[in-house]
Amino acid sequence: MGLNYPVRQGKVRDVYDLGDQVLLVASDRISAFDYILPSRIPDKGRVLTQMSQFWFETLDVANHLISTDVNQMSLAGEVDLSELDGRATLARKTEVIPIECVVRGYLAGSGWKEYQRSQTVCDIPLPEGLQQAAKLPEPIFTPATKAETGHDENISFERMVEIVGAEMANLLREKSIAVYQAGAKRALEHGIIIADTKFEWGVVNGEVLLIDEVLTPDSSRFWPQDEYAVGMSPPSFDKQFVRDWLEASTWDKNSEPPTLPQEVVDKTRAKYIEAYERITQRKFAW
Repeated sequence: MGLNYPVRQGKVRDVYDLGDQVLLVASDRISAFDYILPSRIPDKGRVLTQMSQFWFETLDVANHLISTDVNQMSLAGEVDLSELDGRATLARKTEVIPIECVVRGYLAGSGWKEYQRSQTVCDIPLPEGLQQAAKLPEPIFTPATKAETGHDENISFERMVEIVGAEMANLLREKSIAVYQAGAKRALEHGIIIADTKFEWGVVNGEVLLIDEVLTPDSSRFWPQDEYAVGMSPPSFDKQFVRDWLEASTWDKNSEPPTLPQEVVDKTRAKYIEAYERITQRKFAW
């Protein structure tokens, strides 16, 4: 296998087509407010890769993972394995289902803003009187369309049915909620609340597989249980720390974003690693 140019470059991952397999390489890029920031968070891509590997191996769900061991990938000799070590995932190629499968267990972010206006989240009615960060009676499934640029757009479940069909829509809702509940239970045992998350799924030979990344600080909202309180926005293990700094800066969000101070970079890296180590109960080895 040789590496030429990625067939797709996302905000964080580069995807290489290797025939019936794909190579996903998680960079240290970080995005906020639809911009890729000029700063990098050292080892962020390794944290995302290793945490996804942990969940793929731990959760009882069919997935696309083949290996994260670069020495098992038969890559061309000119490839610098040290650059890929820890951040590369060899996976089965699937037909990606064009839906972001979002599961929300708590009232936060855009869901909280909508609830204040209409007592709904993605048009799903919720009980009255809920406060910010409240745990929902049951996790809710709120699909979105995948956008190459800009924000993903929330859609109704009925619209999802129109896009992928009733059978697939119901299957993905069931699978997504089940995976969220299993992951949230494991994380809570180690002091982390997974408030919400998003999954991606693909199909190969008629089999539905969990793909991309799983229950990471980039795809989820992680809160420390010991600092959680209803009625306020809890501190976070994800990139909210970066967003908060940008919000407090003079950046207008319509021009090239500023470079992050070293303190923000260091604290963000530490948060990602802490989340990994607490959930997996493994030492981050890089």
